[in-house]
Amino acid sequence: MFLHYIDLSIRSIKSTPVISVLMVFAIAIGIGLTMTSLSVFHMMSMDPIPHKSQAIHFPQLNIMDEGGEWHTDDNIPYQLTYQDAINLYNADADFPRSPSFRSGFSVHLNTPDVKPTMEPARLVYQEFFSIFERPFIFGAPWSKEEQQSKPYVVVISESINNRLFNGQNSVGKSIYLDNKSYRIVGVVEDWDHHIKYYDLNNGAFNSPEKLYVPFSIAPLEEIGTWGNTNGWKHETLNGYQSLLQSELVWVQFWVQLNTAAEKEAFSALIMAYMEDQQSKGRFNRDNLQYALRNVTEWLKYNQVVSEDNRILVGLSFMFLLVCVANILGLLLAKFLKRAPEVGVRRALGASKKHIFAQHIVEVSVIGLAGGILGIVIAQLGLWGVRTTNRYYEALATMDVSMLLAAPTIALMASFIAGLYPAWLVCRTQPAIYLKSQ
Repeated sequence: MFLHYIDLSIRSIKSTPVISVLMVFAIAIGIGLTMTSLSVFHMMSMDPIPHKSQAIHFPQLNIMDEGGEWHTDDNIPYQLTYQDAINLYNADADFPRSPSFRSGFSVHLNTPDVKPTMEPARLVYQEFFSIFERPFIFGAPWSKEEQQSKPYVVVISESINNRLFNGQNSVGKSIYLDNKSYRIVGVVEDWDHHIKYYDLNNGAFNSPEKLYVPFSIAPLEEIGTWGNTNGWKHETLNGYQSLLQSELVWVQFWVQLNTAAEKEAFSALIMAYMEDQQSKGRFNRDNLQYALRNVTEWLKYNQVVSEDNRILVGLSFMFLLVCVANILGLLLAKFLKRAPEVGVRRALGASKKHIFAQHIVEVSVIGLAGGILGIVIAQLGLWGVRTTNRYYEALATMDVSMLLAAPTIALMASFIAGLYPAWLVCRTQPAIYLKSQ
């Protein structure tokens, strides 16, 4: 019976091509605009590491003296000072953790054959790679010994390895970062996360770094940050060492806490550390304050998905409702025009249920066609977003769930639009049209 309904639907669509095409395009335009905004919103709000997002945490310390204010809702800085990051890393606790910050180097081979390029880098400790599960193509992270005593090592990305070494195993070879030679210990796959969740302070949707060097090299080479640096009081800096000892916040810090007990233990460690620092003249406030947020909480805290994005999605669905209203009017005209035919079918024994089902199937065929065309329009819209704003380049795409959502939403929209016209036409009284023949 269902196949028969599809056959009748196709015949009906062919008999009224203009109205049918108008309805398909109405659904397609509504779906195209809706899926463009919904796809970007979906990529923004996706959990970037779902199997581990509840275990990775970002600690924040309120380093300000009593009366100090910060531009956050809870009055806690987004980042840590260098001294706090180092002290928390060196604390006696068996939790994988790593401070990090963004910088950059001129990368070259000290040869005229390969032109130098400026590449972003991240200074981290070795635990960073296990916390964020960075897959290695060649080699492995540097060792603890290399991290502390021989820090002139580097992990490079796949794209840099392809450019400098034609994709071959480059472990053990050397490259120059600025004017220093670094030995390659590993090559990692290019990071393709749509959200740079490990460093939201420097752009949630910016491209990830392509070089990783030990955090311990920062004071040796006086490496500056390419990220945000903020402070809560006036400080006169006399060189790089004074920056390291200052109250300026510019370092990110992540720790992996797999259980509630581990989170409680690390929270106690933070409080003990703050009390110790308070006894040394820092954190002069009545109530010591800190925060420890996991990845999903951190994304929400930083408002990665803004209110503007939610409003845009809402407006796109409102536009889809306008399209549905227009389709409803077209369906009324199309179905009521066929009332005499329906009356004859009713007289020959067709039930209201069968008439209703036939028209709903017809509407669904139109909706499915509009949904497929809507995917094409959405792809054009996402292409426009990518070409006009590189910041959203990783977000302006449709994953499998969005590709499946488009025809589903189209079918639901067409079903809603077709309910009243189908119900109205199935109530046709056969006697009226039989008397008129």
